[in-house]
Amino acid sequence: MIGTELERKILHGLALEWENALYLLDSKYRELIRMPAFGLKDMKRRLGYWSGEKKEICINREFALSGNWDSVRRIFLHEMAHQLAQQAFGAEAETPHGPLFRKACYLLRADYRASEDYIPDVENSVIMQRIRKLFALAESSNRNEAESAMRKAHELSAKHNIDILSKNTSRNFISVFAGTPALRHPREEYDLAQLLREYYFVWTIWVLAYVIEKEKMGRVLELSGTPDNISIASYVYDFIRRYIENQWVEYNRKIQLNRYRKTDFASGIIRGFTGKLKSNSRIKSHAVYGLIKADDPQLKEYAKYRYPHTVTFSRKGSGCDRNVLRDGINIGKELVISKGITKTDGNKRFLLGCSE
Repeated sequence: MIGTELERKILHGLALEWENALYLLDSKYRELIRMPAFGLKDMKRRLGYWSGEKKEICINREFALSGNWDSVRRIFLHEMAHQLAQQAFGAEAETPHGPLFRKACYLLRADYRASEDYIPDVENSVIMQRIRKLFALAESSNRNEAESAMRKAHELSAKHNIDILSKNTSRNFISVFAGTPALRHPREEYDLAQLLREYYFVWTIWVLAYVIEKEKMGRVLELSGTPDNISIASYVYDFIRRYIENQWVEYNRKIQLNRYRKTDFASGIIRGFTGKLKSNSRIKSHAVYGLIKADDPQLKEYAKYRYPHTVTFSRKGSGCDRNVLRDGINIGKELVISKGITKTDGNKRFLLGCSE
């Protein structure tokens, strides 16, 4: 019974995601396609398919029930692109992944690759091997050694990106969810998104996505960047969230403060850690490999294409407990990004050689 109810929610989510994706298209294309039927089916070798005969998009049942929504949504948009290619562009005569299908993928911001493993393997790249080693050294019980290792990892990443920018080579960008879709997100999530954009060479934006348990469209943070930078930023995002959770449990063990004070505490941690990065930036600002913010014009163009309709809004927080905020800032100054977290929620992208 539980499985049946979850399947119903997933199918409802596919319908909402279809409607949301439809508005990326010009009106001339929207008029040429109609909402299909949606189904979950047992499939051994495929994650999904579009049936022009039945006018149906089907997703692999096991994949839909066990995967995260980011992965399900990606495969779904791939199949929707098949629908668009056939119904709007008359792609029946071409190969399944021919030029008209590629055009449909471009318009829907869909990935033309039909694969669950949508992030290229970056673990064996030279830069990732070196950064992974530095994160491992940052586990040192010696405070100075740990701080030095983390600082060198940031400097190495910055130098790598600045070298790429100076050469202006063509770059491949991908987009992934950080966290899970929700109707509301606490203030610290927005603070963390800003931190990632400023110091980890990724584009951050809140996008519409289906919230299964609420059966409504909510929002989720999406990161865009090169595969290397996405791997690092995703790991840092997950690491900081876990750090906040662990520190809050210890901090609040006796005093039992409410959720609003947790936001003050978490925002303080992020502010304290940001201050550390800014301090390192000032120290190294004279060097080409310093922790400095470098805008990537190609990433900006990619973001402009991927997010053609964006709005900016500000959030007004409730009253802040300055004492809790101050305590969070002091703890954030001690935060050291290191190797050591384990994968959760089926997200393989958060691993940087971490132990299970």
